[in-house]
Amino acid sequence: MNPLITPNQLEELVNTGADILICDCRFDLVNPNAGREAYNAGHILGAIYVDLGRDLSAAKTGSNGRHPLPSPEEWATTKQRLGIDPKTTVIAYDNHGSVYASRLWWMLKASGHANVQVLDGGLSAWNGSIGTIPPMIEPLKVIPAPQEWVGAVTVDVIEECIADPNLLGHCMIDARAEDRFRGENETLDAIGGHIPGALNRFFKHNLSAGQFKSPEVLRAEFESLLGGTATHDVIHQCGSGVSACHNVLAMEVAGLAGSRLYVGSWSEWCTDPKRPIAT
Repeated sequence: MNPLITPNQLEELVNTGADILICDCRFDLVNPNAGREAYNAGHILGAIYVDLGRDLSAAKTGSNGRHPLPSPEEWATTKQRLGIDPKTTVIAYDNHGSVYASRLWWMLKASGHANVQVLDGGLSAWNGSIGTIPPMIEPLKVIPAPQEWVGAVTVDVIEECIADPNLLGHCMIDARAEDRFRGENETLDAIGGHIPGALNRFFKHNLSAGQFKSPEVLRAEFESLLGGTATHDVIHQCGSGVSACHNVLAMEVAGLAGSRLYVGSWSEWCTDPKRPIAT
């Protein structure tokens, strides 16, 4: 399945009554209530709201990052509550260049959900019906079987890569803006900088006029950055494991499937003063 869907393609699915679940993933890291408020003010008709903090993250401990990955059991329970049936095609969207939608896309793909797509261009590109009344969510009668996260990398793996540079090479990509990567203008995490050895690919470079660049352009740009590194050796990270999903998605669009995600990312890495930092 193409990881992206156009607004016209989505409208066709809606009109034909296909088995789809549309998920509004809008969020604001500074104002966590803003996404829900925007959803209430107007959303794609029939869409449910999926909250980054409540639905797509686990509880924070102070050392596991700003948006920790839920356990497989927690995620299975969340999918039951949201009515995400394994056979249903899920369409995720936001209005932030698909960065939050890509988190839901990754979590579903990484837990074995085959049919999930991101609305290219998000709500701004949508010309179909808009609603303001949230639909009734029908929870699943049975909790889906928990699936281990495929492609998720723990902090232990990153520490091993740092200890042995031959394991890392040029395979880690940081999706944050260039200034934050350099350790400048850090406002979200207590310490600025990046994981030593990481390369920088700001996730917004995947976009042109709010939509993903063509597969050919994305492939050429990532291959130029990676310098021959095999896709399965690529580990994505960012501030808290959200915008890094955008780079994973962009590589999938480019036909470069199989890269991995360090979900804890910088917000987890920088909590331990023993871990090295580069600027």
